[in-house]
Amino acid sequence: MAEMNHFDSRGRARMVEVGDKKDTKREAVARGEVKMKPETLALIEAGSMAKGDVLGVARVGGIMAAKETPRLIPMAHPINITGVNVNFRFQRPDILEIEASVRTTGKTGVEMEALTAVSIAALTIYDMCKAVDKTMIIQNVRLIKKTGGKSGQFLREGEKEWE
Repeated sequence: MAEMNHFDSRGRARMVEVGDKKDTKREAVARGEVKMKPETLALIEAGSMAKGDVLGVARVGGIMAAKETPRLIPMAHPINITGVNVNFRFQRPDILEIEASVRTTGKTGVEMEALTAVSIAALTIYDMCKAVDKTMIIQNVRLIKKTGGKSGQFLREGEKEWE
């Protein structure tokens, strides 16, 4: 199997060859946060934002983004995604946390898809709420967990399962 490198022997960009890798069940979980004014968080939680259902639209945006990842990330492989979940958690007084989990059975992982889902869900939240709060900050987007594949399992230290 070819070395896992996005550059050839001359330093030119290339897509990594994964054809000889075995199909395995894979999952990735990513999280991120949107920090905002407490009043903005309260409007989202109450479903009172003028543009509509912020969390519903952000969930769909995150799912769509996971499916579009190879069109957005230059060296990402098209992957047959078998499932995507995007969820939210209110961390008072001023944080809306986003979690995306993406699953596949295939030759390469879905970390980029999970990170992309979180990022686009966060941007969707910003877009839907910017009229009332331009101070929002998208922060702390990170991989929490990944399973499957040759490298096995990764679990970020200090992170806990959502209840």
